[in-house]
Amino acid sequence: MHSSTTAAMAARPMTPEEKKVIFASSLGTVFEWYDFYLYGSLAAIIAKQFFSGLDEGSAFIFALLAFAAGFIVRPFGAIFFGRLGDMIGRKYTFLVTILIMGMSTFIVGILPNYASIGVAAPVILIALRMLQGLALGGEYGGAATYVAEHAPHGKRGAYTSWIQTTATLGLFLSLMVILGTRTLIGEAAFADWGWRVPFIVSILLLAVSVYIRLSMNESPAFAKMKAEGKTSKAPLSESFGQWKNLKIVILALVGLTAGQAVVWYSGQFYALFFLTQALKVDGATANIMVAVSLIIGTPFFIVFGAWSDKIGRKPIIMAGCLLAVVTYFPVFTALTKAANPDLAAAQAANKVTVTADPAECSFQFNPTGTVKFTSSCDVAKQRLAGASVSYENIIAPAGTAASIQVGATLVKVKYSAEEIAAAKTKAEAKLAEVTAAVPQDPKAVEAAAANVKAMGSEKTANPALLGSNLAAALKAAGYPPKADMAKFDKVTVIAILTYLVILVTMVYGPIAAMLVEMFPTRIRYTSMSLPYHIGNGWFGGLLPTTAFAIVAQTGNMYNGLWYPIIVAGMTFVIGMLFVKETKDVDIYAND
Repeated sequence: MHSSTTAAMAARPMTPEEKKVIFASSLGTVFEWYDFYLYGSLAAIIAKQFFSGLDEGSAFIFALLAFAAGFIVRPFGAIFFGRLGDMIGRKYTFLVTILIMGMSTFIVGILPNYASIGVAAPVILIALRMLQGLALGGEYGGAATYVAEHAPHGKRGAYTSWIQTTATLGLFLSLMVILGTRTLIGEAAFADWGWRVPFIVSILLLAVSVYIRLSMNESPAFAKMKAEGKTSKAPLSESFGQWKNLKIVILALVGLTAGQAVVWYSGQFYALFFLTQALKVDGATANIMVAVSLIIGTPFFIVFGAWSDKIGRKPIIMAGCLLAVVTYFPVFTALTKAANPDLAAAQAANKVTVTADPAECSFQFNPTGTVKFTSSCDVAKQRLAGASVSYENIIAPAGTAASIQVGATLVKVKYSAEEIAAAKTKAEAKLAEVTAAVPQDPKAVEAAAANVKAMGSEKTANPALLGSNLAAALKAAGYPPKADMAKFDKVTVIAILTYLVILVTMVYGPIAAMLVEMFPTRIRYTSMSLPYHIGNGWFGGLLPTTAFAIVAQTGNMYNGLWYPIIVAGMTFVIGMLFVKETKDVDIYAND
């Protein structure tokens, strides 16, 4: 393309056709997030509907498979649909992907539950999730490629950044449909059949999207290449079988998308998880805080996308990764002080330690729910994890029973028969007291009776006695059972969450344009889709699980941050050393 032509294209405003291209391409990403948040918001109901007839271990495995399936198969969808997109065209390929996505979401809404068709229900559900994952693997690469190949030279970052904003729209759309349905029909009906409505109404999104996409033209870059007879006959072998292209695919993964993905998931999903699990903020408040930060931060996708057209994609993405590496620990520490200041004060004044024989401590990762961890070390860590209390580990001599130190108070994990008997006697006295009270409180009587029964355990690691003693020690040391909303600093929390979202916009806003520009037109769809979906589907999608496992193992609620920090740090180093700037690349070139 001649420089005078490109300058004229860059100077002109966006045409109606280009606006339609962006809108139609973005609808697929709206689908992605609409469906994602539906599954997240309705997880408990879906589990009851589709896994109720299985034993506990199998039900948990099926539940994990249903949610993980979409992430796991995304790279395979990228390979399959990327190949089609490079051979037959962008338009028709991502018309197929949105049909598969939309129909899979709709079918979930009409799928009979376990009570109706037995084990076939969860099997079909998992199959639908896998279909969605495969379609998503082709959808994003098609949308990004299609928009970028329509964009004027010098505005690809600004145009493709619109695709990146649609997560917010998908979130709010799903919340509005769920809340609207719940309000109209009531909780009981919603749990019975109303949960299906949000899935069924997705057919309207599908109809609009297909109608618009059918009226669109093929991308000019692909049309030009096809007219010249230069389309790839074997995009997979060209992309991954030739070192000159495979090298760029690997660099795109480890030097761009892996770091982008962990910053993305940390800034939104892990931040939400941290608020509710570690800081004990109620779910509704945490969701509102994250939603507000998304509203404030979302325009920055466009800001950084457009800015990347001027100063380059690489400096903005690398700066986002570096800021994440440098600031995550102080930022999440500040979030603790703002959201739950009592917890922050207690952690500073009264540290918690677990003294245990390392040989007694297991790696408590139990995806099937079938393994029982019964050693004194495991019991101690389970109790502290259940109470969302951070602790440090101290090595004890071999054979020593584990103990918990809360400030100046020692809490034993194992007890003698005399100590257990004394605790039971005390519980019985409490039961007699609440039973004789006038007026009698039935709930208090029920709780006291349950405590007597629990204290009756003859196990040396008596769970009830440990729980009672630990709760008393934590209370005395100032550890709150939940965040005190009267001390909750909303302004600071929103400011911190918005900062995390802005880091997301830095790494994610320019990424679509940069991935498109890294590869020649003939294998662009295939080559860019694979590193994007391995990065976001595997490195990003597995972040919450990995971070939680690190926290559970080490005891420190901040240690889960090491996963995104290490991955983002790797991306920063590799990206700075080996990834080239792409903003001035001529994407019409075919080598």
